[in-house]
Amino acid sequence: MNLDQTIRARLAPLAPSAIELADDSADHAGHAEAMRHGGGHFSLTVVSEAFMGQSRVRRHQSVYALLSDLIPGHIHALQLRTLTPDEF
Repeated sequence: MNLDQTIRARLAPLAPSAIELADDSADHAGHAEAMRHGGGHFSLTVVSEAFMGQSRVRRHQSVYALLSDLIPGHIHALQLRTLTPDEF
């Protein structure tokens, strides 16, 4: 599985104008929980008009709902930034 492509495809319902995904796994090499459950550490920025008028918690819930089956198997930790185009 190409995780980058999979994540981008899963986020399509949000019609993002920008997605920035960074694999931070190397910074966490040897992390016991990641080793036990598998999956990497990622930083994800999603820019979407769909986030307008939503709280940060609701924005994050929207993203997690689209990616939930990838956690913890493929994604162990996910740092999110969810922004509207004006905030970006």
